[in-house]
Formats: sequence, C-alpha cells, structure tokens
Amino acid sequence: MNGLSPWAVYTMLVGNILLLVSGQLVWKQALIKMGGLSVTGLLTSPGVYIGGMLYVIATGLWLVILNNAKLSVVYPMQSLAYVIGMLAAFFLFQETVPLKNWIGAAIIIVGVWLIAVE
Repeated sequence: MNGLSPWAVYTMLVGNILLLVSGQLVWKQALIKMGGLSVTGLLTSPGVYIGGMLYVIATGLWLVILNNAKLSVVYPMQSLAYVIGMLAAFFLFQETVPLKNWIGAAIIIVGVWLIAVE
C-alpha cells in the first residue's frame, strides 16, 4: 500500500461499498415511487439524481482506494455489496430470498475473508 494504512483503506472500502448499495436502494425506491421506468420519471425524480451522486462519491473514493491498495485484494472485496444489497432487499423491500441465495452470500463472505487475511 502506498501512503494510507491498511485500516484506512479498508475503512474507505466499507464506505465505498455502503455508498454503492445506498445508490441502488435510492434508485429502487425512486422506481417504486415513479410506478415504473419512464423517461419523464428519470428526468424528474430526485431519487435518480441522489443515487447518481452517491455513485459519483463512491467512484471518487474508489480512486483513492485504488491508489493505495492492490486491485487483486480490494476489487473482490467489493462483492460484499451483493451481500449487503441482498440483505437490504430482504429487510427493506420484503423480497423473498431463496436458500441458495443465502448460501451464495455465505460463500462470498468466506471468499472475502480469505482474500482479506494476508
């Protein structure tokens, strides 16, 4: 790693992941509020713009992370966004999540742990 401590990089990585998931959640909620996808809705929905801004911030943070960490370590760790997104879908949107998805999420968590342990 270049200038930042590993803990600083991992803290930024968690922030990046949470920003990415938050952007998706805001977009999902905006689409629900719009009643579906439409050009007019996309152009006038504050949620679409807020979700986009969350992605812009996440991308800026990602550039700092890439400058200070190995891509082969941090990029696979971003897959935790899938796990958090699935949990959010289950708890916030009351989506049914099949057992195979929970098993897949557990495999992702184990994989990220294996990558993180150096």
